[in-house]
Amino acid sequence: MRFPVMFVATLIGLALCVYNSTGYDPHNFVFFMFSPPAWLVDLFVDIHDVNVLLMYILTVAAWAFLGFIADKLIERGRSNDRDRSRA
Repeated sequence: MRFPVMFVATLIGLALCVYNSTGYDPHNFVFFMFSPPAWLVDLFVDIHDVNVLLMYILTVAAWAFLGFIADKLIERGRSNDRDRSRA
């Protein structure tokens, strides 16, 4: 698999959104702790004025992007290790 961290991070974002949408997070504590888009949106507008579906999509996309960055950093580290071992 080429992007394993991105896959797992996307699943974490999906799980976070599903957990929030089920109602087990009544005051949105878990969602606001682990959703970077919610942090940014709350700085500029009232969070109650934002579409919930948009926040869920942005949260999953943010987690996928963080996983993609982690995969790229891992790939860069491995290529540097390979280059050092050849020299």
